[in-house]
Amino acid sequence: MSGFVINFEGEQVAARAGESVAAALTAHGIRGFRVTRSTAERGVFCGMGVCQDCLVEVDGVPGKRACMTVVDRPLSIRRQRHGAALAPVSDALPPATIEELAVERPELLVIGAGPGGLSAAIAARKAGAEVVVLDERRSPGGQYFKPVAVAGDDIAPPDAQHREGLALVAQARAAGVVIRSGVSVWGAFQRLEFAATSDTGETRRYLPRAVVVATGAYERAWPVPGWELPGVMTTGAAQTLWRTARRLPGQRVLIAGNGPLNLQLAAELRGGGAEVVAVVEAAGPATRAPAAVAAMAMASPGLVAQGLAYQWRCMTGGVPMLHDMVVSAVEQGPSGLRVTLAGDGATRVLEADVLCLGYGFEPSNELLRALGCRHEHDGTRLVTVRGSDGQTSVAGVYALGDCTGLGGARVAAADGTLAGLAAAAGLGHAIGKELARDRQRAASAAQRHRRFQQALWNVYRAPALAIAQVPDDTMICRCEEVRFGAARAALAEGLNDAGSVKRATRIGMGPCQGRYCRPLLEALIQEATGKAPDETSGFAPRPPFRPVTIRDLAGKS
Repeated sequence: MSGFVINFEGEQVAARAGESVAAALTAHGIRGFRVTRSTAERGVFCGMGVCQDCLVEVDGVPGKRACMTVVDRPLSIRRQRHGAALAPVSDALPPATIEELAVERPELLVIGAGPGGLSAAIAARKAGAEVVVLDERRSPGGQYFKPVAVAGDDIAPPDAQHREGLALVAQARAAGVVIRSGVSVWGAFQRLEFAATSDTGETRRYLPRAVVVATGAYERAWPVPGWELPGVMTTGAAQTLWRTARRLPGQRVLIAGNGPLNLQLAAELRGGGAEVVAVVEAAGPATRAPAAVAAMAMASPGLVAQGLAYQWRCMTGGVPMLHDMVVSAVEQGPSGLRVTLAGDGATRVLEADVLCLGYGFEPSNELLRALGCRHEHDGTRLVTVRGSDGQTSVAGVYALGDCTGLGGARVAAADGTLAGLAAAAGLGHAIGKELARDRQRAASAAQRHRRFQQALWNVYRAPALAIAQVPDDTMICRCEEVRFGAARAALAEGLNDAGSVKRATRIGMGPCQGRYCRPLLEALIQEATGKAPDETSGFAPRPPFRPVTIRDLAGKS
């Protein structure tokens, strides 16, 4: 197996070629990366480049996300400390405007290379459209189909989910779809204009005739005392470590939250050799909802069988299943994390090296909001208003998948076919009989998998976060280290909108740009004012939607 040596602040760490810096360091028990203003350490949290908590210096260059930086050579890594001087720029950068950037004019631009984005690209390309796909990750497939990035005789081979994703990527490339990985779209403007920077530092403008946005979702915050500690990460982050790098997040892993992804992670980590301390599920056991289980089986017996297989692997592996309980606090103990669980008036404390939290998702809809697409709040999250073909309220803008409201990978793939064909037709391409049959099959699949999702979440129905019960000393804004008490004090002074509270407390001013604290602040505002959130709530989306360097903005590689 090929590999390199990472120098982490004087410690020599063996790393596999192709894995992330976060995976390599985590495998050696290093969990603290970024150092905050208060000198607290932060580690891997989201594992997908959203939270910015795993920032490190790589070969003297600050601001690198450990979870997104690939080990492709020997590297020198240091923790990024708050207030540290930036690396000097060797040459002065001339002023630049967005009009001076290199321009590309694809017929159809697809943003996001997950199941939905790839399916849309394939359908549109079959209809004759020229398609360019941009994706921030190093390899296409998205969060669901993320491929194994390392190789070797001791590496567990790709499973059926991996192989399905690889086949979809191969199909897209065979159809003539241009896929560009490692490209972050950080600007969207209301005339189908986008700004993006590649991982090589090249920045360019994209001016497509139509666009399909399929940017997915990220895991929702579960704010409890200690949720910012190194070793506390999302379920998705732990799964990324395993599914892409075959690295365990820790030896003793506690998984808590709501939904089937937690069960899948437990089965995978147990198979990889981890001790899964428990799976803590906020909902009750499935036996309480037999009608919903039957509805799931009718809609998709294959997915039900897959879920039962995960459950069987956990049961035979001795993994305790704790229902009707949630994480209520986390603290650092002498031998790991001490996690307090609460439910039905009782508490329980478990110890683990790593705590994985998976309590639902938030749509990554900032591009769609910036483009002016209409949104509505469904009582849980902001969802994009669109037709059955993915057409939004803005002409030429199509949207699908979890960035529009949650539906899972199968719904996204079916909706991708529908949106891709609709976009191609809108561009003037004919939809022949074969593609019309594809459209009908996709529409049927979308309906069936939506029925499955509805039944699934009836099985996993759980109480929502009780925002009033979150203690004042709990962190609400991880980036700026603002606590719930400060937010409540601002609201008590009469600051009853997100912008005012942001200016008074710095909530939402950090590099994650409010992705985790915004929904929490909206819930506090609703509690204080009685006003339900709508599409005008929260923070206005403004480019850049991802932290970028001045060099990126200047278009200099």
